[in-house]
Amino acid sequence: MSMLWRDAMQLALYGPAGFFVSGAGPAAHFRTSVHASPVFASALLRLIHQLDAALDHPDPFDVVDVGAGRGELLDALSVGVASPESAEPSPAAPVPLARRVRFTAVELAARPADLPDRITWTNDIPAGITGLLLATEWLDNVPLDLATCTEDGWHHLLVDPTTGEETTGAPVGQEDAAWLRAWWPGPACVDPGAAAQAVPDGPSPAGSGARAAPTDPTHRPERAEIGRTRDEAWADAVRHVDRGLVLAVDYGHLRGARPIGGSLTGYRDGRQVAPVPDGSCDITAHVAIDSVASAGERVARCAYSLGSQRDALRALGADGGRPPLSLAGRDPVGYVRALAEASAAAELTDSAGLGGHWWLWQPVGVHRRDRTFMARWRV
Repeated sequence: MSMLWRDAMQLALYGPAGFFVSGAGPAAHFRTSVHASPVFASALLRLIHQLDAALDHPDPFDVVDVGAGRGELLDALSVGVASPESAEPSPAAPVPLARRVRFTAVELAARPADLPDRITWTNDIPAGITGLLLATEWLDNVPLDLATCTEDGWHHLLVDPTTGEETTGAPVGQEDAAWLRAWWPGPACVDPGAAAQAVPDGPSPAGSGARAAPTDPTHRPERAEIGRTRDEAWADAVRHVDRGLVLAVDYGHLRGARPIGGSLTGYRDGRQVAPVPDGSCDITAHVAIDSVASAGERVARCAYSLGSQRDALRALGADGGRPPLSLAGRDPVGYVRALAEASAAAELTDSAGLGGHWWLWQPVGVHRRDRTFMARWRV
């Protein structure tokens, strides 16, 4: 029986037999920055130390990973924090970070048997976070509804969860219609009086290069992905942070360049497959990242920053550049190690691949004296 796409995705991904709940985990099916290279965790470790210093070494310092998979990223970060060679240790800290840090994985799957005890495993985002909340490739898996543009406006797309076959359903509700008017350009699918609402007020993402929404009345996209549920999920995550930084890393697009046919797809065993929501594959759609950013900014009451993974990792010291040949003469082993790290960083910063991910930085409760730290992430 056909149902709304959001309900089908919820069951397919997070139901009792859902893809993320009962399977082997994301690493068995697709490659993310977390799984691609330890350089990613090393860069985040630098960020953790810098944020800890900017927040004046709070006790505890939280590191929360939402959509933690099987805990791979937190495991790597916890090992890094405990290492004597941990990046950028601060002698000014009254208590070493390794003794103050609190790692929490937020995931609906069962806790992995081999996950270290130092990592807390929970289904819900904890309240009162001071520190860093991470959401790496989480928002693209937050279930959302799809709509199709008809002669009398936007209508829901329904899907048969066993076959993936789609049919047209009822008109979208008022909240979804408002979101589409604001964030998914399609003037032919809205009433003439709504044209003035096509571009909402508010700041544009810093350095995003966003283009203005199309105004051609003949422009009528076939389908749209209603990102309101992602906005709500991100805003809720931001509300759980008292002071610190909320960081999303994900595939996405901007208002001026939404995909006309949408971006919904599936992945299984390392291959892209048809998005049939039967629980056998990942179901994902790129994130309307500017809409998400605006929702978080309203909650935090603090400006966000938006940029590419390529620029963010370079700012964190992972530039993918080849080490100088002079190092080979002085330290051959160190040169080989640096060359391997540069190769791994190059994959993470490739703008045609993982380097094209958006990094959305949302400060929360940051005092004015800490703004110099936050300013560096306007990449």
